[in-house]
Amino acid sequence: MRTVDFSKELMPAAYRLAMENYAEERKAVPVLPENAMLPPLDELAENGLGVAAMEGNVMLGFLGAYGPCKPVFCTQDVGGVFSPLHAHGAVRENRARIYQRMYQAAAEKWVMAGAASHTVTLYAHDTAANEAFFQYGFGMRCIDLIRTVDSMDIPKTENCVFAELPAERQSELRAMRKALADHLAQSPCFMKDSPGDTENWIAKREAHPPRTFAAEIGGAIAAYIEMKHEGENFVTYSPDMLSICGAYCLPEFRGKGVMQSLLDHALSVLRPEEFARLGVDCESFNPTALNFWTKHFDIYTRSVVRRIDENAMG
Repeated sequence: MRTVDFSKELMPAAYRLAMENYAEERKAVPVLPENAMLPPLDELAENGLGVAAMEGNVMLGFLGAYGPCKPVFCTQDVGGVFSPLHAHGAVRENRARIYQRMYQAAAEKWVMAGAASHTVTLYAHDTAANEAFFQYGFGMRCIDLIRTVDSMDIPKTENCVFAELPAERQSELRAMRKALADHLAQSPCFMKDSPGDTENWIAKREAHPPRTFAAEIGGAIAAYIEMKHEGENFVTYSPDMLSICGAYCLPEFRGKGVMQSLLDHALSVLRPEEFARLGVDCESFNPTALNFWTKHFDIYTRSVVRRIDENAMG
């Protein structure tokens, strides 16, 4: 096995390999769309950051990335690269070894390009790939999940009113969105934005709101769920799928079925609109989100991250 630069000539083989890997995950998570389409691979073949593993003229795997870009994960002056779900793949046999050889070659390019943060999104049920990156210093940061829009078959929470929130009522979520930002800034998440960035994010949400479902108790909003078309990977581009892009429940109503009932209500609205699937992504180190979403959705990706030591950066 040898590693070579990933080039346009290798794109057809890479596309086939990526689709084969997707088919593997779909066997473990059947709700994934059957006819998912990969994004073009041209940029990955042109930016000089990709590699391929070859045995003779046969491709064993490829690993590309986008970037470098700054800041990464709100860390100023840190550049990073991102290898999303469609930017890599490997054959089954010796998969862990193939990924490790490819990462060794690709990481040299990434560091030379100024990227200290390396992020790769992997299929959740690909144990060989996950183990390969874990052994090379990566830790999990995010997950993607999916479910059907079928009824959750649960009793509705008493004294709750569920409705789709119109644009003119988006300002009612301002305090809750601020509370969400505060929650993410605390341990163990430590995802802290500047006050100005938080205000800008809230202003953009109010000016161009996503589709929003809310649960009201006593005339006040107790929880909300936001949705949009397209999420964090090519799977979410399916036209019969929406993706949750924000959610929050006031602490005093957690564990009382409010969020669960709100989700079930939203699913009941989506079903007659011919949506078949709903997706969500969350940080794996956010215990509140992780515990809720994994009860009602199936995990199909894990995004793993490694931070290169500063002394190794040129």
